[in-house]
Amino acid sequence: MDKGREILQKHLPEAALDPVMAFLKHYKVFLKISRARTSKLGDYRPPIRYCNHRISVNYNLNPYHFLVTLLHEFAHLLTWEKYRSHVMPHGREWKSNYALLLAEYMNYGIFPPDLHAALAKIAGNPGYSTATDDRINKMLASYNREKQITLEDIPLNSVFRIHNGMVFIKLEKLKKRYRCKRLDNRRIYSVSPAMEVIPMEPGPEGSC
Repeated sequence: MDKGREILQKHLPEAALDPVMAFLKHYKVFLKISRARTSKLGDYRPPIRYCNHRISVNYNLNPYHFLVTLLHEFAHLLTWEKYRSHVMPHGREWKSNYALLLAEYMNYGIFPPDLHAALAKIAGNPGYSTATDDRINKMLASYNREKQITLEDIPLNSVFRIHNGMVFIKLEKLKKRYRCKRLDNRRIYSVSPAMEVIPMEPGPEGSC
């Protein structure tokens, strides 16, 4: 079995494997299964410094979440292929490509009914607000094998730890994300409400 296919089998729903592999091959995509990142679930880099399109997706996403994140990045690739850098990263061109990709993959019968219905609203409305992404991500995270606590679940001023051991305090909400202060260096980060966290009892180091 192809090594890349064998790796992807661990991260994708079975019905999505063949179309994803075909897309990666057709567009000569270098796909990296990344460590879990606090700032993003996936990333797309156009072939400027490198010969290939480069996409990364966090390794710790469940198969539905991994696939939807991957389609998000595929939409960036398709937008770059047609418009290069002449359009907004999440403008109407990207939204249209994302909606088309979701509609295509929904035809494969991959998603459970609640996810299918939520994604259908995006697929039928290319002008949707990207604020919808946080609600979709929370729904996708509900399919994790073990129920995880997210940043949105804990109160303001809570102290929490993330997967790599870094400790933060949750501050106010911005438009879509929360400001969080890392306690060891006092730096401020913008963090997705869907980020998985481990609540901690505040100690002397947890004060603002």
